Amino acid sequence: MIQAWFDHIVDAVVPQADGSLPTARRAADAYARRAKADNTRRAYRAGVRAWCDWCDLHTLPCLPGRAADVVAFLAAERGRGLSVNTIDLRRAAIRYLHYVAGLPVPTAEAQVTETLAGIHREAADRGQLPVQKLAVTASVLHDILAPVPDDLAGLRDRALILVGFAGALRRSELAAIRVEHCTSRERGISLTLPRSKGERAGKTVTVALPYGTTSLCPVRALQRWQEAAGITEGALFRRLYLPPTRREGGAGIQSRLVVGLEALDPGSIARILKLRAAAAGFDPDLVSGHSLKRGALSTGMERGVHPTRLKQLGRHKSYAVLDTYLELGDPFEGHPLNGVI
Repeated sequence: MIQAWFDHIVDAVVPQADGSLPTARRAADAYARRAKADNTRRAYRAGVRAWCDWCDLHTLPCLPGRAADVVAFLAAERGRGLSVNTIDLRRAAIRYLHYVAGLPVPTAEAQVTETLAGIHREAADRGQLPVQKLAVTASVLHDILAPVPDDLAGLRDRALILVGFAGALRRSELAAIRVEHCTSRERGISLTLPRSKGERAGKTVTVALPYGTTSLCPVRALQRWQEAAGITEGALFRRLYLPPTRREGGAGIQSRLVVGLEALDPGSIARILKLRAAAAGFDPDLVSGHSLKRGALSTGMERGVHPTRLKQLGRHKSYAVLDTYLELGDPFEGHPLNGVI
C-alpha cells in the first residue's frame, strides 16, 4: 500500500555502508528525509493517510494524484471541520508524497492555489482567525513564577522556564539539553544545541545564557535545580515520579519525589508551562510551547533591541519569520508618526 510505503520512506533508516552504489543512494535518500523535523514527518504521515483513505473511498488514484481530486479532497476536509492550518498541512503532505515518488506535483497547479486562498478567505470572513498565543514576556514571567514553590518540582520548572526564556528556546530544544551541552563561562553558561529547527544544515548552535541581576536569572535557577536533583551528567530536565509507598506495621510512609533518568519530552514541557501559567491565573489555552520564545523576542523588542540581534537570539533565517513571533505592544505608544502628526 502507498501509505505503508510512504511511512517507510519518511522514516527511512540510513543503511550500513558497504561500498556499493545502491547502498550509497539509499543512504542519500534516508539523509534527505532526515532534513524534516519529527513533527513535520508526523504531520505528513497523517496527511498522506487521510488523502489515501479519501481516494480509496471514492475510487480515485492517490498516486499520481490529480489537481481536480486534490481540491475536492481539501474542500471535503474543510467541510468536516478541519482548521485552515491543518488544510495547509494536508496540501504539503500531498506535495511531499509526490516529491519522494518522483512524480509531477499536482498541488502546484493554479486551481489548488485558488482553492486554498478561498478556504483562507472563507475562514477569515467567519472570524476563524488563528488564536494568538500568549507571549510570556518578562512581566508575565514574574507573575507565572511568583507562586512556584521551592520544592523539587518547583526548582525544575523554574529552571526550565527561565532557560527557555533566556535562550528563546523551543520545547524540543529544551527537552534535548544534556549536562554536557552546558559550559560554564565567566558571564554565564554557553549552551550548545546539537539540533535546532532554524539550522537545516545540521550544525550545532551555541546559545548564551547570561547571569542575571534579578529573580529571572536562568543560570542561578539552573544551578539550584542541578544541586537539588544531584544531576551531574545526562539529561538536564528530567521526569519526577513517586515511588511505590512502603508500609511498615500497617502505617503508610509518605514517598518523596524521585528524579528519574529520562528526559522530559516536548509535550510534557508544554504541559508544565500551561499548568504553571494556570496556577498564576492565566488562561492555559493561550499558552503554548512557543510562548517562551515569543515572549523573549517581544521583550527584546520592547526594550528597543535591534532586529538583527533579535533575529540572532531567535535563530531565524529571515526577518519575515521573526515577525510572526513579535508582539507589537501598545500601537499608540509606539506609533511611527508620534510627534509628527
